[in-house]
Amino acid sequence: MDVLKIKNLSKVYDGKVAYRALNDIHLTIEAGEFVGIMGPSGSGKTTLLNMVATIDQPTSGSLLINDKDPFRLKHHELALFRRRELGFVFQDFNLLPTLTVEENIVLPLTLDGEKVKVMEQKVQTIAKRLGIEGILKKRIYEISGGQAQRTAIARAIIHEPDLVLADEPTGNLDSKSSKAVMETLEQINKRDQTTMMMVTHDAIAASYCDRVVFIKDGELFNEIHRGDNRQAFFQKIIDVLSLLGGDSHDLSTIRI
Repeated sequence: MDVLKIKNLSKVYDGKVAYRALNDIHLTIEAGEFVGIMGPSGSGKTTLLNMVATIDQPTSGSLLINDKDPFRLKHHELALFRRRELGFVFQDFNLLPTLTVEENIVLPLTLDGEKVKVMEQKVQTIAKRLGIEGILKKRIYEISGGQAQRTAIARAIIHEPDLVLADEPTGNLDSKSSKAVMETLEQINKRDQTTMMMVTHDAIAASYCDRVVFIKDGELFNEIHRGDNRQAFFQKIIDVLSLLGGDSHDLSTIRI
């Protein structure tokens, strides 16, 4: 089954000079897939993610999540749809500093009016899996970046969404924390069959995906599949990125 179906998707930003951010994009993501989106700065990958996240509306074409068109939903229905069917992991964590780790994690359930006992049970299970059970009572400013990102992942999956969207999830982390975060996402994807779509600049992070789709100047440029060997996949990603061009900081040259 396809969780995400995108056909002929285009996005034009009006202004003095109209700017076409995406042009005629076709993309399908099957249930349980982990797909990376890569491309130079300004290629349109964040625009694509924002449309899947229902933050931005397409100019033309169609976008279906679980065969539903989120852009045809009324405002309150869209808010519910976003809260129940999607999970989000951001580069800057987007956690609320005034709340504890535990309170941040259960936020989607709190908004849905879930029973306290159920929330406590779920948070314990998920915190144990992510290795953060020891910091549940701490405030966000008391924990490390890697712990903050694991907290954000816990919040993104506690309501068991159909699709998790990650925007540069390792962007603010050192290499050790990045590795831990990517291993966590990969494990959630494989164990729970959670469908994931991740925008990243980082070839190492992308090498944890099943498939990487490359975008250049708002159009699909290429896509490659992982197969069995992550090292070889990483090398393929580097090769495609060098073909794509872009600024040197767009490319990760670290070997794994």
